[in-house]
Amino acid sequence: MTKTEELLGIGETLGNPLIDSWRQGGGKVIGYSCTYMPEEIIHAAGMMPYRLRGTGCRGISIADSYLSRTSHCSFARTVLELALTGGYGFLDGVVYTNGCDHMRRGYDNWKAQRDRPAFMHMLPVPHTITDHGLKWYEEELVTFRGQLEDHFGAKIEDASLRQSIGLYNETRRLLKELYQLRTEKAPRVTGAEILRIIVASTSMPREKYNKLLAEALEEIKSREGTSDYKSRLMLVGSASDDPAFVDLVENTGGLVVADSLCFGARYFWDLEEDTGDPMHDIAVRYYHHIPCPRMYGEYPARLDFVRSVAKASDADGVVVQTIKYCDLHGVENAMLDKSLEKEGIPVLRLEREYGPSADMGRIRTRVQAFLERIGR
Repeated sequence: MTKTEELLGIGETLGNPLIDSWRQGGGKVIGYSCTYMPEEIIHAAGMMPYRLRGTGCRGISIADSYLSRTSHCSFARTVLELALTGGYGFLDGVVYTNGCDHMRRGYDNWKAQRDRPAFMHMLPVPHTITDHGLKWYEEELVTFRGQLEDHFGAKIEDASLRQSIGLYNETRRLLKELYQLRTEKAPRVTGAEILRIIVASTSMPREKYNKLLAEALEEIKSREGTSDYKSRLMLVGSASDDPAFVDLVENTGGLVVADSLCFGARYFWDLEEDTGDPMHDIAVRYYHHIPCPRMYGEYPARLDFVRSVAKASDADGVVVQTIKYCDLHGVENAMLDKSLEKEGIPVLRLEREYGPSADMGRIRTRVQAFLERIGR
């Protein structure tokens, strides 16, 4: 098995042997829900951060009794289903942010259960980007750091935080290098492979991941590129940790050469600076990274990022996908559709459910029609 194949397979299941080995060695695993939760703080405590996702869930009937299926997105319900049925039994703690009301309600229902992780924390994140908001966010991070130390008896030193910042910055540099390979005229990596590689980063020890990623990059660089596609696409919108969805798009003839996703570019795009105060540096990076639609008043910045990345990757069109009932991305995608089309960038708007679905036939038809419209 090549290093690339090993990396691609890590995120195929909710848990994996690397997590098992970590826990057998006495390591703790802390789940988190959102890219506004700094992994470096968890890592500096000697624990493994793990991004919550819905991999492997085949039904959400239990979660539906807590979160209405006619008003809550299927991603939030899937995560809650796994929480209620023991899928996250390997977690020693969970940290949510107030990213959206759907995920917030999922947290409330999970916390109310008797059989839950002993450590559960809600990290408030301001909804506007201001100087006062940054100060508030940094104070909340300091509170979280203290509660993590108190509960687990860990000591998070500033030196450890600086080491973690360096480690995670290295991840970001490697992923940026990987993303450059997908923008070539004949890309050497597919969009589905990229998503699998990023999902792997959220579910294994970071030191191991960086080593594997560096080795996989060398393997990918030695590949021959492919020009066997109809159109180059950029993927934007709701949380998507599901490579099968990208496989569907690419098997239809499109090649995903760029994205603006929280399981994608928005996760790693910005580096942290070193001003001497690691908590401040972490707060600045996470607070000011490519803004999510939850951040009021930041649509121009998000539009500019999508526009610039689409241009840099020579994308023929943009696919903006929304998980049904995702209010934030639902409104955002309607705005992106109008703004980008006005600038001559073709857009396909898709509403879908999270995970495997009989709806895939409809999505395939919509993608095929879009490719016919924009085909080179």
